[in-house]
Amino acid sequence: MTVLPSYVKVFAPATVANVASGFDVLGFAVSHPGDTVEAFSRVAHGVTLQGITGDRGRLPHGEGNTVVVAVRELLRRLEKPFGVDIVLHKGMPLSSGLGGSAASAAAALHAVNVLAGEPLSPEELLRCSLEAERAVSGSVHADNAAPALLGGFVLVRSTDPLDAMTLPVPPGLTVVLVSPDIEISTALARRMLPTKIPLKDAISQLGNLAALVASLFSDNLALMGRSLSDLIAEPIRAELIPGFKGVKKAALAAGALGCSISGSGPAMFALVGTVTQAEVVAKEMQNGFKVAGLKATSYISEVGAAGPRVVEKG
Repeated sequence: MTVLPSYVKVFAPATVANVASGFDVLGFAVSHPGDTVEAFSRVAHGVTLQGITGDRGRLPHGEGNTVVVAVRELLRRLEKPFGVDIVLHKGMPLSSGLGGSAASAAAALHAVNVLAGEPLSPEELLRCSLEAERAVSGSVHADNAAPALLGGFVLVRSTDPLDAMTLPVPPGLTVVLVSPDIEISTALARRMLPTKIPLKDAISQLGNLAALVASLFSDNLALMGRSLSDLIAEPIRAELIPGFKGVKKAALAAGALGCSISGSGPAMFALVGTVTQAEVVAKEMQNGFKVAGLKATSYISEVGAAGPRVVEKG
């Protein structure tokens, strides 16, 4: 007879969404930063978010938190539901464009699934995460949630019905993430976007998206660099990020394949071919924000890192 754990601690990664030309349909996981969840099973049904660290007291503990809604949806799907107490440890800046809410939900869902003996697949957990996103924000896009739960580099063809697939990643491909010390509301960043796109821009965006996917399958970094162009969100959201143009110019001058906004920002990402090159690019991007009067934190990671992982259980 299998003895299920009563406690589990899980880490889930930050994610880069959009990836320039893949607005709302492309995203990938990074090795760090990320969020961590501690989950404790109990007999009484339901879910309680007992505490949150690293948020400076700003995040809700109830229905407004994706962790609560996502775990409640998971428990509803289990044949033999139980209760769970959760403590959330935020490991990344709030409203940074690094997929914080998706990472929190992914860590919590994976943790509770482990407590239950892992009856649900990652794809089923993703459906729980998307239901939580729908309930909390009123809209659904899986370019953060999918890589946070599935790991890797993910293409989301559709959310209804859900159709998401992992893509290959060229060996050595590395991402530089630089997060300036400001916040951007995701809701605001989405409201700023146009409801109609000129046909020529749509054609260019589709061409870049297709070429970016092709570059992943062919290990063609030169093609990847040419494909990291966003004509939809970047021109508008760049206005919210002080020093954006200078930071992007510095990244490209330092050898980055391409540079754009991570999610809705303000974090920016640059893709490079090697870790050594990434260190140079990270320094130059930080200097770019410094010129703009902002402090910034940089992270260097493999592209398409693993999804949630158990840190401890007992």
